[in-house]
Amino acid sequence: MVLDATRSPLREDDHKKEPELGPHDVLIRIAACGVCRTDLHILDGELTHPKLPLILGHEIVGTVAAVGSEVVQAREGDRVGVPWLGWTDGECKFCRTGRENLCDHAKFTGYDLDGGYAEFTAADERFTFPIPPEYGDADAAPLLCAGLIGFRALRMAGDAERVGFYGFGVSAHIAAQVARYRGQKVYAFTRPSDSRGQEFARNLGAVWAGGSDESPPEPLDAALIFAPVGALVPTALASVTKGGSVVCAGIHMSDIPSFPYEILWEERGVRSVANLTRQDGRDFFAMVRKAHVKTFITRFPLGQANEALTQFRAGRLDGAAVLEPTR
Repeated sequence: MVLDATRSPLREDDHKKEPELGPHDVLIRIAACGVCRTDLHILDGELTHPKLPLILGHEIVGTVAAVGSEVVQAREGDRVGVPWLGWTDGECKFCRTGRENLCDHAKFTGYDLDGGYAEFTAADERFTFPIPPEYGDADAAPLLCAGLIGFRALRMAGDAERVGFYGFGVSAHIAAQVARYRGQKVYAFTRPSDSRGQEFARNLGAVWAGGSDESPPEPLDAALIFAPVGALVPTALASVTKGGSVVCAGIHMSDIPSFPYEILWEERGVRSVANLTRQDGRDFFAMVRKAHVKTFITRFPLGQANEALTQFRAGRLDGAAVLEPTR
């Protein structure tokens, strides 16, 4: 399913040529690919420099079908996952200091590199992860971005006891389970009057769930913002206690409105999450097995990618949409 131009539907392409492999690449026969909000940001032109034409998708699970000449670890038949971070230079100051998520020359799956809305893809084996055997292909797909970004956002919240989740979608429904495993209290904020989303959050262990226009019953130690709505930043700041933090977990957000210094004072902080590191992935997959994290998914055939994106955009799904090639 190919994106030829932003703000256009994806086009089905039946060409039979498999992706070419570089020396460090593996050819992956795709079993499942999750639909991420970043895909919508690319489709809508909010992320402004995608490779076009482009195959979207960066929550990929599949089986290695062939390997490049310098592949070290992967073998044919291995089951692997491909995340958003697809390549880094390994040489810039960020890569040299454990911050490869900020690499000056990074390439991203489904943006700079063709992704997983297809039957096959090529990926640098050094930026893939083994998939825990406890997870089916479709169940594992949302872990590759929604899960990883939520995990990194939680890390930025530090040892916060009371954590607010603004926007209870795919990332939040995974991160909430990790937070509960870590002994943190989860407070969920949804669109106003979204009783279905609030019930979903309570079923996943939230101690309180309400609309984003409501105040929590007690001050939060940290707030994670997953919804791409800049107006939620001052709202979250007003709910965070002294010394607390607001973490913006999306790759794109509408403009943040001005707000009084009073709600930032007393050492509150605002920061963003950018991408992920491979160490994040290793740590995250070790934790989800211990925490028995469950993903909630709705399956779509690959050819219905446009419908999956439409339903995801409209907020009609609890959890994640996952595309599966039909063979």
